[in-house]
Amino acid sequence: MPEVSTQSRTVPVPGGVLELSWAGVTDTGRRREVNQDAFFADYPLFVVADGMGGHVGGEIASASTIDRLTAVADAGQVTPKTIEKALARAVKDIASHPEATDDGTGTTVTGVFLDTSGEAAHWVTLNIGDSRVYLVRDGSIVQITTDHSVVQELVAAGRLSPEEAENHPYGNVITRAVGPSDGVKPDYVRLDVADGDRFVICSDGLTKELTDYGIRHFLDENPDPADAVTAMLEAALENGGRDNITIVVLDVADPAARTDVDEDTGPVGEAADDDVVEVDAATPADADDAGSSTDAG
Repeated sequence: MPEVSTQSRTVPVPGGVLELSWAGVTDTGRRREVNQDAFFADYPLFVVADGMGGHVGGEIASASTIDRLTAVADAGQVTPKTIEKALARAVKDIASHPEATDDGTGTTVTGVFLDTSGEAAHWVTLNIGDSRVYLVRDGSIVQITTDHSVVQELVAAGRLSPEEAENHPYGNVITRAVGPSDGVKPDYVRLDVADGDRFVICSDGLTKELTDYGIRHFLDENPDPADAVTAMLEAALENGGRDNITIVVLDVADPAARTDVDEDTGPVGEAADDDVVEVDAATPADADDAGSSTDAG
């Protein structure tokens, strides 16, 4: 079992500070020989990539994507534009390894970053593929990202129920990825900042083995992020560990909100980018209206 520790940071934001704490883990699982997952978790960006492809293609794709996004985070300028430039560079990196890039090579990329450039801080999720971002708020768990998969398209069209989707033979077929030739833009969703929020960013190696209810259970049982990711990893392995498993848990505390329980977080401000979907996440149900899905994939 990988050794996991919780990191923390106090972040200045308009009107005060946020206290962030997080932990991440990745594991090969019990049936795969190579771990093609990769992740980066450090303020202000928390992302997971799940590579796919024969030989070492998937490993190269996910590692290249995470390396390029890490450089963006290190530079301190995380925006949709800098993310998309990084992904374009990753596509070139992947294409530069023709010996490892067959037709199925590519990677998902999913995560969240904190934008403090406006009058109020807000979170922005990004997504390509079927890795996921969940938000736990006020005791409810909601999948914020929407899977780019054949199964999700069938569910959205009403041709498949969420229950049928869980064991569908096309469950691993995704419709959008960062690959060696195609440049794709992530979907973005913007969320307000609220005290007590918990984000889970994960590859489908976790969601193949744990339901949304199971994820929430282990979060409820483990207030510390390192304990939470460890408990979820152990459960996913016990349930079969059929794929590589990567999990990041990010906790958000707003000290100002805790001193004024009547403070209204209100809706988010203007979109940072035309491609960013604006969501008032004062309750998780609002995010569900933006096209979230909790069961498919």
